[in-house]
Amino acid sequence: MSRTLPGDSSTSRVDCTPEARVTKSLLGYGVLAGPFYVVCSVVQGLLTPGFSFATDSWSLLSLGGAGWVHIAVFVLTGLMTAAAAIGYRRHLPSGPGRTAWAYLLIYGVLLVAAGAALPDAAGSGFSVHGMLHLLAGGLGFVAFAVWSFAMARRLRAGSAGAAAAGIVVGVLLLVGFVAIAASGGSAVATIVLTVVVILAWAWLALVSVWMYREAAEAGRIVVPAAG
Repeated sequence: MSRTLPGDSSTSRVDCTPEARVTKSLLGYGVLAGPFYVVCSVVQGLLTPGFSFATDSWSLLSLGGAGWVHIAVFVLTGLMTAAAAIGYRRHLPSGPGRTAWAYLLIYGVLLVAAGAALPDAAGSGFSVHGMLHLLAGGLGFVAFAVWSFAMARRLRAGSAGAAAAGIVVGVLLLVGFVAIAASGGSAVATIVLTVVVILAWAWLALVSVWMYREAAEAGRIVVPAAG
């Protein structure tokens, strides 16, 4: 961010500190991670013969000849989420929400782990890597929900509605995961979980935009104009 101050264009301008630029860049990954994961998954699902969005979880896209694509999507999404977590840590070193970054970082790491551990194909029974994939996914959802609850405390100061939305998103994510685990992967539970996951990614993007704007404002400085 760099612009000239009104009425004083010859002597000073508004800019961002180098620290704020880094923080904003990291928070930007929180905006990108969800859309990247959703768009890549939907496109691959549409191009994968036999894949059904109504009955198949997106994790199953990691199987088969093109499975490496979804594995890479998992890993890259996890790395972007982890980068965003570091941005949250830099932007919120104290006060409400100061611990939220840790849970988001855990979620990012678990996304990478879920990508590395292949899921079991439908009806094929259970394997070690399949159980590890489920464990990473379940713990990841819990970590994201706790992040959402922690951020609700931070958002409450500015908007009670935003805080309530964060709590709702966290609860829905946990309920969706429990529902699909209890139902054995029914079509209804699969669709519900998919919708909730998309909602959670959208919430991360929205909160990251808010934090990005706060970081930009907090990092504003007035510097002498060149010349």
